[in-house]
Amino acid sequence: MKKFWGAAALAAVVATASGCTSYNINQPTAPVAGEVKADLTADVKVGEAISGQSNVNILFGFLKLGGDSQFADGVTYGGDSGSALAVFDPVSSAKAAAAFKAVKSSGADLIVAPRYEVTVNDYFVFKQVEVKVTGNKGSISSIR
Repeated sequence: MKKFWGAAALAAVVATASGCTSYNINQPTAPVAGEVKADLTADVKVGEAISGQSNVNILFGFLKLGGDSQFADGVTYGGDSGSALAVFDPVSSAKAAAAFKAVKSSGADLIVAPRYEVTVNDYFVFKQVEVKVTGNKGSISSIR
């Protein structure tokens, strides 16, 4: 029995001497999201009606097959845009692509009062989504 306790004590001393130590240093950080506030006013000239259209095929409810590769920047629809699952919303990307086409083809700076028509043909595993946006051409004449 003395041999057992001697071996156990030796093992404890060796384990302590060789040391497995982990350090955890915490550093408080500032939030990544920031807010920019500017007291600017834009004069927007409203023009004729404009429209754009986009189509996308969706497999298993989230895999986008084909579709457009250019989108209106800063356009978010629906829930939390900061969510990681927002990337898997092909209907929102089709809306942003339709908005991009409407602005690009008309030479507008923005769409005034956009209205979206979304048609979804759902075949259980496969969906076809067609989005059409209509609105008025908005041209920024000055910012003050």
